[in-house]
Amino acid sequence: MDKKHLDLLVCPLTKGALEYHASRQELWSRQAKLAFPIRDGIPIMLENEARPLTEEELHA
Repeated sequence: MDKKHLDLLVCPLTKGALEYHASRQELWSRQAKLAFPIRDGIPIMLENEARPLTEEELHA
């Protein structure tokens, strides 16, 4: 994912910052406790497509 595009994206729920996790191809919103998938280089910023972050992930 291109760094300049990542800087433009925010969580659709909290409007907070996102963290890019290349190994999982996800954008994490710690505030919303959700991980949004990236498919074919396109972030899927829909709540119903996101998975909940585990407590372990939140504290990593």
